[in-house]
Amino acid sequence: MTSLLFLSLAAAAPECDDLKRDMQALELFLQDQDDHREYCPSLKWEQPKIDVYKKKLESQLPESCKK
Repeated sequence: MTSLLFLSLAAAAPECDDLKRDMQALELFLQDQDDHREYCPSLKWEQPKIDVYKKKLESQLPESCKK
């Protein structure tokens, strides 16, 4: 019984990791939108798709906007 529970938890771990990564990417995506509006609205910037954030897990704002 214990081994079955362990195996089911181990199988769920990669899904949890994916979900955590997706949540982090979404946070960065939304934070970039807010930061762009607040700190550099005059800077022309086309926000990348969420897939870019999921892959890199970092802000995609230009350096000139982050200062």
